[in-house]
Amino acid sequence: MKIAFNRFSLLVFSTFIVLGCKESKTAVSEANNQKPNIIFIMSDDHAYQAISAYGHGLNNTPNIDRIAKEGAIFNRGYVTNSICAPSRAVMLTGKHSFVNGKVDNISPFNWDQDNFAKSLQKAGYQTALVGKIHMDGLPQGFDYSNVLPGQGEYYSPDFIENGVKKQIPGYVTNVTTDIALNWLKNKREKNKPFLLLYHQKAPHRTWMPEEKYLTLFDNKTFDPPANFFDDYEGRPAAAQHEMGIFKDMDLVYDLKMLDKDGTIKTKYRPYFQKRYDRMTDVQKTAWDAYYDPIIADFKAKNPQGKELALWKFNRYMQDYLRTIQSVDDGVGEVLDYLKENGLEENTIVVYTSDQGFYLGEHGWFDKRFMYEESFRTPILVKYPKEIKPETVIDALVQNLDFAPTFLDYAGVEIPKDIQGESFRKLVSGEASEWRDAIYYTYYEFPGEHHVKRHYGVRTDRYKLIHFYYDIEQWELYDLEKDPSEMKNIYNDPSYTSVKENMHQQLENMRTKYGDSDELNATNLENYLKAKGNNH
Repeated sequence: MKIAFNRFSLLVFSTFIVLGCKESKTAVSEANNQKPNIIFIMSDDHAYQAISAYGHGLNNTPNIDRIAKEGAIFNRGYVTNSICAPSRAVMLTGKHSFVNGKVDNISPFNWDQDNFAKSLQKAGYQTALVGKIHMDGLPQGFDYSNVLPGQGEYYSPDFIENGVKKQIPGYVTNVTTDIALNWLKNKREKNKPFLLLYHQKAPHRTWMPEEKYLTLFDNKTFDPPANFFDDYEGRPAAAQHEMGIFKDMDLVYDLKMLDKDGTIKTKYRPYFQKRYDRMTDVQKTAWDAYYDPIIADFKAKNPQGKELALWKFNRYMQDYLRTIQSVDDGVGEVLDYLKENGLEENTIVVYTSDQGFYLGEHGWFDKRFMYEESFRTPILVKYPKEIKPETVIDALVQNLDFAPTFLDYAGVEIPKDIQGESFRKLVSGEASEWRDAIYYTYYEFPGEHHVKRHYGVRTDRYKLIHFYYDIEQWELYDLEKDPSEMKNIYNDPSYTSVKENMHQQLENMRTKYGDSDELNATNLENYLKAKGNNH
């Protein structure tokens, strides 16, 4: 009996120890995961007009829309500098371009400076960056990085995994999603809260669709915006652009008219040829089967003038929107993973773009200007623990605000030199006050697309822009009466008091954030020097 009792006692004691260890591990895991996980999804050049949740009717993005349906949609999300790399630097640092040093696509980014990923890493988060970042150097603040070099390629893309470059077969949007899901499933430590920056190349130029979406929108004719044939009266800075769909959009590079006999000769044809050559034979066969008949039809009809402008617009819209469909698929895969693995409730999911984009407004493609379509960016956020479904935010929010918001949710102290503000209380409905004006800068001139250097301020109703360097031009818009920004009212006597107030707002913004004409001169000097060295 004594021996049996001891064995029984040992069994009970051992069971108690094992259960105790399991409970202890579970408790540790749950304690760690009280901090929310964060998935920050950023696409490139995704216009808010091309997300169906915003109601423009151009396309259908059911998975991105899920974020709005289950969380919040921001109707007034903006960037501080509408161009790829500087926007990402602002997102990481929570500081304006003239503070973090990345004012244009040419200037280097100093990875040694603080960013919100570094702060979360120090607070116990496991961190990963996957996809496009468009900044040289090994990303800092991430336990794992697998990024595209530069702009990246749509087919057979190169990736740099923790500093090692390799080519991966497939379509870039799907490859990026697969890498992100692989990290979530197999590479992260499951007992730690995580931060995943999941960044897509699409829908950046040259808008090369995935094979399965080549025929999407074939039966749809897109009506151009009302100001597609804008004459830029009273807006000389806008008139000097090189981003017009009719005048500047390349037939081969942008619109895929890569004819086999080479009769369509364009400035950027060789650059698109290189992208086409990255495809496998199977991919080329599918591509040619779709585009060759379009090329033949175009050459036979030889459209001119207004007819050519509208043809270009529709070809552009079809390919641009097709690339977005693959992005939406990837978002769906990630959301499904969270739901299927019990992570949905405790994970913040953000969908945004590095800036907005013109879909024919003012006759344009691309971005850069402070006008609404490129200044404004989509922002959708869900976090079931704090954000009610179908929340609508109309406050002025900027990409400057992502860094402090993530730190706020994670319970990490927000550094005093961060210039953005956490919008956590804004989306939960607890904010009693919020900013009434936002500030913008743009520096990359002389350069691609010929958009002049400018800075400006936007309030709830008005916008003041100052174009400078080789032009001296002020523009003022009443966004309530003129949402398409067609009438510059800067010299309208009836707006004298508004103009004075906006000039004061602008000076307040520049003082608040530490911008100045002297900084502009320094940034110009550095840009011209770097541009000269690169050539």
